[in-house]
Amino acid sequence: MNGIVAVWKEKGMTSHDVIFQMRKIFKMKRIGHCGTLDPEVEGVLVVCLGQATKLVEFLMEGKKIYQGEVTLGIATDTEDAHGQVIEEKLLEQAIDDQAIDQVLQSLTGHITQIPPYYSAVKVKGKRLYEYARAGIKVERPKRQVYIEHFKRLGPSRYEADSQTQSFLFEVKCSKGTYVRTLAVDCGKALGYPSHMSKLIRTQAANFEQADSYRLDQLRLLSEDNKLSRAILPIELAISHFTQIQLNEDQYHDIKHGKVLTADYFGDNLDQPTALLYQSHLLAIYGPHPSKVGLIKPIKMFSTEGV
Repeated sequence: MNGIVAVWKEKGMTSHDVIFQMRKIFKMKRIGHCGTLDPEVEGVLVVCLGQATKLVEFLMEGKKIYQGEVTLGIATDTEDAHGQVIEEKLLEQAIDDQAIDQVLQSLTGHITQIPPYYSAVKVKGKRLYEYARAGIKVERPKRQVYIEHFKRLGPSRYEADSQTQSFLFEVKCSKGTYVRTLAVDCGKALGYPSHMSKLIRTQAANFEQADSYRLDQLRLLSEDNKLSRAILPIELAISHFTQIQLNEDQYHDIKHGKVLTADYFGDNLDQPTALLYQSHLLAIYGPHPSKVGLIKPIKMFSTEGV
């Protein structure tokens, strides 16, 4: 089996747990996912089967959409609702939603983030969460990310009893973005400690919540021998690539993985390009890494069925 399955990962499972279960359901080992979700976050996890695993690195580069909640007035050591409270500052009155929107807008485009202490980023061979658990402070490396949009969903809610304020949001962001940190930075800009109190991933690459299946749904399909219904074609994963439909002569050159001149298809091929024959993905070609003016295969796919 080759293709892509959009899985709705439920809370309490690691991304590896999902892959373990998928291997049992599909009775195959060649399965991989395209971007880890924290155990307490539910949402779309894109899973590749068979030949589609060759596309994992490209799918991981795709934008992701999250919906969540920011709570103002309380900060935690993990930057989410599961950590220890480290700072509180009560809100005597509600912050105007327009002020919130201005801050969200200021956090769009190319921005610099400092990863949370409780994250898997490595510093000197150890992950940041290992230092955090040992109570050791280290300098965290900055990273550049891109926020396509960061917007409030509906009116914010002020809780007079706890003197906190929460609002729902949606963010579309690049690979490597820490949404928890966005929530913290939003609070800082408003003058209050804050944390991310809820989060789900509604889209990864081009795959949405509506495309996804829960593991129990996949098990039922397996029992009815209808798993193919859940498998999306590999070609959906390359919709963002420049694509070339091959003629028969070109097909015979490409299927053997030949190194070709950059102008083989007319215009110089200067970026990874998907090559299809009879609408089936045959290869991804790109510039030769060491020989100017040549192109070579980055990934080759089975010609079975072509």
